[in-house]
Amino acid sequence: MILPALTEAKSPYWRPIKYSLFPPLGLATLAAYCSPDDQIDLQDEHVEELKTDDVPDLVIIQVYITNAFRSYALADFYRKKGSYVCLGGLHVSSLPVEAMLHADTIFIGPGEDTFPCFLADFRNGGPKKVYTNSKRNIEGIPPIRRDLIKRHLYLVPNSIVVSRGCPHHCDFCYKDAFFEGGKSFYTQRVDAALAEIDRLPGRHLYFLDDHLLGNYKFASALFEGMKGMNRVFQGASTIDAILRGDLIEKAAEAGLRSVFVGFETLSESNLHQSNKKQNLGKDYKAAIDRLHSLGIMINGSFVFGLDADNKDVFKKTVDWAVESGLTTSTFHILTPYPGTRLFKSMEQQNRILHRNWNQYDTRQVVYKTIGLSAGELKQGYDWAYESFYSWSNILKASLQHNNLQHQVKHFTYAGGWKKFEPLWNFMIKTRGLNKMLPLLEAILSKVRPKNRQGNASPFPAIA
Repeated sequence: MILPALTEAKSPYWRPIKYSLFPPLGLATLAAYCSPDDQIDLQDEHVEELKTDDVPDLVIIQVYITNAFRSYALADFYRKKGSYVCLGGLHVSSLPVEAMLHADTIFIGPGEDTFPCFLADFRNGGPKKVYTNSKRNIEGIPPIRRDLIKRHLYLVPNSIVVSRGCPHHCDFCYKDAFFEGGKSFYTQRVDAALAEIDRLPGRHLYFLDDHLLGNYKFASALFEGMKGMNRVFQGASTIDAILRGDLIEKAAEAGLRSVFVGFETLSESNLHQSNKKQNLGKDYKAAIDRLHSLGIMINGSFVFGLDADNKDVFKKTVDWAVESGLTTSTFHILTPYPGTRLFKSMEQQNRILHRNWNQYDTRQVVYKTIGLSAGELKQGYDWAYESFYSWSNILKASLQHNNLQHQVKHFTYAGGWKKFEPLWNFMIKTRGLNKMLPLLEAILSKVRPKNRQGNASPFPAIA
């Protein structure tokens, strides 16, 4: 089982920390359906050199858009050796005809129902060319094969997924093509999710769910069950879910310390264009204040290049993010992924420049822009990262908090994330990245308002 990497993640000279953050779980989830007698080698090329001198009976490759060409090359390589090759993942579901040229079998959509069927057919000597998902239910899935994951190669090895998909349908989102034709959002049983959490050592958890707070009943029961586990965790939510009810308070009580939020744009016109209805009319400041009052750090996501954007969008967005006290920001150049409504619309308008999937990484301009030239968009995107993560803006954003402990926590986290990349690179190359986890857990620890002497302590890890 192979998760290929894009070129940047394989560089022997410089490996960005984001590719070594956490283990992806797709292949390990499918591996749970294999027989106990099967010999399985799960390889993640983002963190290890692939071993390709073998001739396995079966090769399963997970394909996403920027590793598509690498995936196809590996598939062709193994097929020439005589191995049976299967391809699945977001890109295969979006472009099955393209993927079929490089595979013996492809999987369209989630694989929890189709992969067991394929295994039975394969053992009986009659596998199909195409397996299309029809059942959307993960209540009875077996435990993930975590024994196949090389935990020591990741900063936060306790990644976990307790749901599939998202209840919202943004035009630029890659997931809609993957979940087309059925439910686009569904969850595990709460007891199964809690049992999976209980299997994981240490304190830190990294929820990979697209919307951890997307189902109130499920999330509320999950957080209630997590109380007392002494966990700290990170996850993703929407503005709408943060503002509605008391779910975010329950999440904080269970250990939520950092949340990814898709603000995407400060323009209402762009929100309409993107079909991001869950943000329309919502009070961003109220959501931010609520998160900060709970001691939750914010990773804000923003997209540049929407049709209403002009040259002012970059400075306006960075200034707003800094003044709002966002701990980290993730900026993207609008990217029309195949299978999305955005791609179909731009294709009809003849705005797609090329199909070199390597460049569909949200850092390159791959479509004909409106309002900004391609050069202005790329230059502004690069400037936004440089400006937001300047020492002056890290300090300024930190000082937006009215609590010294939160200020120090913010400054340490943001500065450590972007200003010590040579250290991260060294830790990755020397296989010592996981040794940094206790430091992350300390930074994420809950801020306590008083120490024993009754004075505020700026260091949450030792308060």
